Amino acid sequence: MEAINRLMVRNPMELVWPVVILLVTIAIGWLVRRLALRALHAWISHSKSRAGQILADAAAGPALIWAVILGAYIAVQSSSLPVQITERVSEALFVLWMISLTIVSMRIAGNLVRHFGNQTPGALPVTTLSQNLVQIGVLILGLVVLLDHFHISITPILTALGVGGLAVALALQDTLSNLFGGFYVAVARQIRLGDYIKLSSGEEGYVTDIGWRSTTIRGLANYLTIIPNAKLAQAIVTNYHLPEKRMSASLQIHVSYSCDPDRIERVLREVATQGAHEIAGMLADPAPSVAFDPGFGESALGFTVGFQVTEFASQFDVRAELRRRILRRFRDEDIEIPFPTRTVRLEGSGERDKDASTRL
Repeated sequence: MEAINRLMVRNPMELVWPVVILLVTIAIGWLVRRLALRALHAWISHSKSRAGQILADAAAGPALIWAVILGAYIAVQSSSLPVQITERVSEALFVLWMISLTIVSMRIAGNLVRHFGNQTPGALPVTTLSQNLVQIGVLILGLVVLLDHFHISITPILTALGVGGLAVALALQDTLSNLFGGFYVAVARQIRLGDYIKLSSGEEGYVTDIGWRSTTIRGLANYLTIIPNAKLAQAIVTNYHLPEKRMSASLQIHVSYSCDPDRIERVLREVATQGAHEIAGMLADPAPSVAFDPGFGESALGFTVGFQVTEFASQFDVRAELRRRILRRFRDEDIEIPFPTRTVRLEGSGERDKDASTRL
């Protein structure tokens, strides 16, 4: 501060000139940023490049900060300030530049993984966990570069982390088990984003995200269930989207004992076959089937209509529409769907029979 005060008293132009350089550099940087973004947006609108859009969104704000850092560096270097001050300011500006560059790189890496991860065959599913791992990798790389610039060896740091890692692992057992459980779930690819799963404990829904601590599933009633990754990795899970989304579904129909089973099978097959070509979510290949099962009931004959649907949630709408169509067809064909009935037969002799008949 004393050196700066002396410069202001003896030769104020020694400070005015660096300020002018700073302002000119910022103005040039702002102009270059504007022209570069305009050219980049024109190329994006022409090529429809998602990567270019990600780069433009991530660098739009920090580019002006970089111009300020560059202007401050040139201004300091061109000033008459003592060498110690210029070196310290230069080091501080380098640290700020590395921090901003690392943050921008983390943002770009996360967005690129989110956009291109699902489009790459054989790649890991894009989840919050995978994005965080990529961003942490970029952060570690930035820290290594920064430490190397100041000639700080990372070997003692790694040694200290290795010694303290055991204590941390013991203190964070649940957190680490959830972290590695989520990593296992993501790598195994037996549970993917968008899959409909059901746990042995009863929770079910679409997988919406796999984070570092928990997995989120959305139920058909539009509610969220948060499951710790460690519990998910140990649970018995039914995945209704593997090996493929299409699945079998069935519908049971009961008719009167007076009906001809062959006729009922023919009617049900005709309704189901026509519905397979008209009902959304119902597949025509393979063709629907009709079986005389469960067969003989207490008050009706039972039939089962089997069909294929595009995915798990489609079966409910398909089943409801099939019921409407079958009911209308049964009414047109005068096919009776009986009410539950029960025949009670009483056997006895003498006065006890008379008393029973009287009570009945």
